[in-house]
Amino acid sequence: MTAPTTETNPTGPLQGRRVLVLSSNSGAEAAEISRPIEELRAAGATVTVAAPETGVVTTLVLDADPGPEVPVDTTHDSIDPAEVDALVLPGGTLNADQLRADDTARAITQAVAAAGKPVAAICHAPWLLVDTGLAEGARLTSVPTIRPDLVNAGAAWEDAEVIVDDSRGYRLITSRTPDDLDAFIGAITDALA
Repeated sequence: MTAPTTETNPTGPLQGRRVLVLSSNSGAEAAEISRPIEELRAAGATVTVAAPETGVVTTLVLDADPGPEVPVDTTHDSIDPAEVDALVLPGGTLNADQLRADDTARAITQAVAAAGKPVAAICHAPWLLVDTGLAEGARLTSVPTIRPDLVNAGAAWEDAEVIVDDSRGYRLITSRTPDDLDAFIGAITDALA
């Protein structure tokens, strides 16, 4: 896995932890990709942003207005899931829809979960949990508009700022919207601490 382009806090509580943020190159929800990156790096984690192509992830604010670009550290096909301690899937309708159709993104997500490592998905990103089979039998939350997709995939959907489900040998962390980022990032931090 390629090293991130931004320095981490060498004395933070997550020092030595490796977090992969998996995104498409366009349409990620700005706060849902940038805040986890910034806060997990500030806590000492090495955070790597992977997308299908090198360059940047173009973001959107509330799926509408252009947001800041996020540098891509490596490509999906360069990822070794064995080198990841946790996976973060940012939302954004366009981003999540592209990820769920990406064979490599699905394979990485399944491999991280199969290794018993946390997979955290916010907003529309739980769509990827549907397409990987990870939603079946899990307690999850998401943006309410994809609730039917999760329920139809066999998940028990709840309206909560964050849900942590450890029931199947790996940890799924899900949240609804950017308003839930404090709880979402807190649950990721707890899972890695």
